[in-house]
Amino acid sequence: MEALGRQILVEFYDCEQSRINDLTYVENSLIQATKDANATIISHNFHKFSPYGVSGVVVIAESHVAIHTWPEYNYAAVDIFTCGDTIEPWTIQENLKELFNSKSVSSMEMKRGLFKVPKGQKLLFKPSQEFQSN
Repeated sequence: MEALGRQILVEFYDCEQSRINDLTYVENSLIQATKDANATIISHNFHKFSPYGVSGVVVIAESHVAIHTWPEYNYAAVDIFTCGDTIEPWTIQENLKELFNSKSVSSMEMKRGLFKVPKGQKLLFKPSQEFQSN
């Protein structure tokens, strides 16, 4: 069986509250972490809740990275979904752990889109170059 993608569900505990409640900081952190993993960024959208919390997504050619923060609990939930084998999703997790100053992380990986593929063949993925903006 071959998988179209890998999805990592991450829970960051004991984060620095000021960082995960700052819209600009959270947005820049997710963008930087995806760039550091050599992902191809398509778009991004983030929202600040009142009185606290940030949610957002970075859409990448290889899928997406999404976040929801609960600063009142020093907690952030992150979904890292990557397709193909051109980027390493665990790099994104490690970068965000450092950027949020998380003291404890819990994560699990799932394979997504499992298909039987004839021997010697591979699943085809969307080439990231077609998504790059000029």
